[in-house]
Amino acid sequence: MTTLVFLEHHEGAIQKGSLGVLTKAVSLGGEVAGVVVGQNVADVAASAGTYGAQTVYVVDDAAFAAPLPQPRVDALEAVVAASGAENVLFAASVLAADVAAGLAARLGAGLNWDLTNLSLEGGELRGKRPALGDTVVVDVGWTTTPRLALVRSGAFEAAETGGSATVSDVAVTLQDFSTGSKMVEQAHEQASGPSIEDAEVIVAGGRGLGAPEGFQLAEDLAAALGGAVGATRAVVDAGWYPYAAQVGQTGKSVTPKLYIALGISGAIQHKVGMQNSGTIVAINKDANAPIFDYADYGIVGDLNQIVPKLAELVRARKA
Repeated sequence: MTTLVFLEHHEGAIQKGSLGVLTKAVSLGGEVAGVVVGQNVADVAASAGTYGAQTVYVVDDAAFAAPLPQPRVDALEAVVAASGAENVLFAASVLAADVAAGLAARLGAGLNWDLTNLSLEGGELRGKRPALGDTVVVDVGWTTTPRLALVRSGAFEAAETGGSATVSDVAVTLQDFSTGSKMVEQAHEQASGPSIEDAEVIVAGGRGLGAPEGFQLAEDLAAALGGAVGATRAVVDAGWYPYAAQVGQTGKSVTPKLYIALGISGAIQHKVGMQNSGTIVAINKDANAPIFDYADYGIVGDLNQIVPKLAELVRARKA
């Protein structure tokens, strides 16, 4: 089995989600290669070997300087042809979703998306994804190759192997229609602290916080710990907190070293998004909340009294 992983990069570093997908691909066995597309990306490509890629295909040209999807579809089409890849894997992002969809149309290939896991069954690649309004998790597959898969952000943790990769340059001729769009400006979200995908500590809030204002408790504790704030689907749907912070089956999967759940009941839809965290701490006034069944540490009590004191103790300890 030959697997190709699209390695999305930003400011000279491969994105954590892409490295997680690469790590998963390596664990499945077979020949695993990465593909890096951009301008002046030789150093970026070389770093992929550390995470298990045996080969890294590089498409390096000024035409790929801007993060536009259509030129990357041309690049991936060429690399798939050069590598003979049977599987092409992407870590979910706005750019990756556009590239994956365009490549599927170009190759007439099947694309499964929103995958939370990948496995081999009888030598065939299989994926898992939520379905039926998030009430079940189903197995999905492909009928032809190449098999294209878009993996939910944060589903897999990146792990270094200490290896090195062979770098292979690939020349690409762009289609006329691929050069029709130009990027006139690129803006970045103004945010402080790490994102929930990158944070080693996440403080997540649920309906137990009582109101949108209750998230100030989560933000204060996250700031003290140097972490990020997460939220459940219920509070996001209620407009209490931005969708970008949603953790769970219809949100993002995260793997921080420490996950603190404030007022979260712990329904299965939330559990699947954070169950791989290193240490899980739950604070809830309901002693029968399901989250206590899989938390490493649990505190039964009023979070309005507990959380401010905890944040104060953290700040004092750091001082």
